[in-house]
Amino acid sequence: MSTVTDTKKKAPAGERVADWADGRLGIYTLAKANMRKIFPDHWSFMLGEVCLYSFLIIILTGVYLTLFFHPSMNEVEYAGPYVPLQGQLMSEAFNSTMHISFEVRGGLLIRQIHHWAALIFLAGMFVHMMRVFFTGAFRKPREINWLFGFLLFFLGMFTGFTGYSLPDDLLSGTGVRFMQGAILSVPIIGTYLSMFLFGGEFPGGDFVARFYSAHVLLLPGIMLGLMVAHLILVFVHKHTQFEGPGRTNKNVVGMPLLPVYMAKAGGFFFLVFGVIAVIAAIASINPIWALGPYRPDQVSTGAQPDWYMGFAEGLIRVMPGWEINLWGHTLVLGVMIPLAIFPAVLAAIAVYPFIESWITGDKREHHIAQRPRNAPTRTAFGVAWITAYMIMLVGGGNDLWATHFHLSLNSITWFVRIFFAGPVIAFIVTKRICLGLQRRDRDKVLHGRESGIIKRLPHGEFVEVHEPLSQGELHRLTAHEQYEPAALPPAVDENGVERKIGRLEKLRVKLNKGYYGEDSQIAKPTVEEYKEIQSGHGHH
Repeated sequence: MSTVTDTKKKAPAGERVADWADGRLGIYTLAKANMRKIFPDHWSFMLGEVCLYSFLIIILTGVYLTLFFHPSMNEVEYAGPYVPLQGQLMSEAFNSTMHISFEVRGGLLIRQIHHWAALIFLAGMFVHMMRVFFTGAFRKPREINWLFGFLLFFLGMFTGFTGYSLPDDLLSGTGVRFMQGAILSVPIIGTYLSMFLFGGEFPGGDFVARFYSAHVLLLPGIMLGLMVAHLILVFVHKHTQFEGPGRTNKNVVGMPLLPVYMAKAGGFFFLVFGVIAVIAAIASINPIWALGPYRPDQVSTGAQPDWYMGFAEGLIRVMPGWEINLWGHTLVLGVMIPLAIFPAVLAAIAVYPFIESWITGDKREHHIAQRPRNAPTRTAFGVAWITAYMIMLVGGGNDLWATHFHLSLNSITWFVRIFFAGPVIAFIVTKRICLGLQRRDRDKVLHGRESGIIKRLPHGEFVEVHEPLSQGELHRLTAHEQYEPAALPPAVDENGVERKIGRLEKLRVKLNKGYYGEDSQIAKPTVEEYKEIQSGHGHH
């Protein structure tokens, strides 16, 4: 008698769940098409990952903090464990922040991780955008992604501002008062905006609750959407790749998303989290217990905003206190002018890809990153902007510079005012440095690398022996494109009719020469020049 045995084994539970999901969502097909997608590899791409992981840490720690924070300005008497403040009147917001810091298990560490992650997120965004700017990675088809990144940085600044204003301590309250003064300087509608925002005369009783709603719902929601859109476009367009053998605008040389990038990303996330946790554990930030609750009649010494608001703070601090009266209204130019400059500079950064595309007339797709030295004018603009930011940062912290280095406050302010020309100097110097580096690259291609070995020829002449460059190095130094400067068309066409050339076109051609004119780029060595030198007929 024989027995029939069913040898077909039942699939594991995980596989059955995956099959069930694939039948409804098409996961296998999606993963097969995208998980092996190739991405170029470079250390600077990790700057964007630092921003992403910092943002995730901000969300995780923020959710924990919302469980204990009370966004209310109702006055209560402090009865917590911190003895110096016992019996003092304070808002519920400040009281709950003290509770988080001293009574909630791990609360102070989570607070500091949250704050440090926010600072590192914005610092990472700043450096990441500079990397994209200097390498020309914002060019077509990535202009929209540049705008997404800019909006993330812009909204991150205001999310940070609303966040550090929530504890209602003396430092953050001074910052909010500063903002309220700036709002009041807006002609005609400034008073109405202030009354609307604060629910009455400053400080009112509503701004903490309103800032809280913006900080935990509105701004993070918009930023999360922008982050997802940014990552989708990065996935579609991929990172730009640097010049090298076999790399063109039509291919990608790199590693697959799975398993290489996924494994690296997972490890890097925990590395970023660990570094931020260590910084938060050993470096105190925003110790509100040392400052006390906010009172409108007090101002804390050395009241500074976080670094990313230093540019706006510096503009207002170094601006003379000018005022004029028009039609019964007082216009505070000492605040109005900086408030006009700050958004104008931000707007210029946001639309720069479109401005450069218009000036150069280049409408092609670009997937090869440029070396900053090969775009001297753009690099000079970037360094000029960073110089302006740093100078204004000094102006925004003029009181700290004065107290720490025993200097005159007025001297520091006048120093910043005079060195407002610093960006112009930085532009000129940077452009000259880039041109000098281009000349060095040209010499390296033609003559090779200096070996440091001195050789005496039979007739007594001493020469230095140059080592020839590898083919890969030669390609890297000569692969960049060089454009011909634009020129206006003839004043008369082929039929003898006078052309009408608009002012915008004349301006575009003039600016184009600033990018690609003789004074803005060094001609690459030609094949004939290289062969002549290598054959020994040229001077070596």
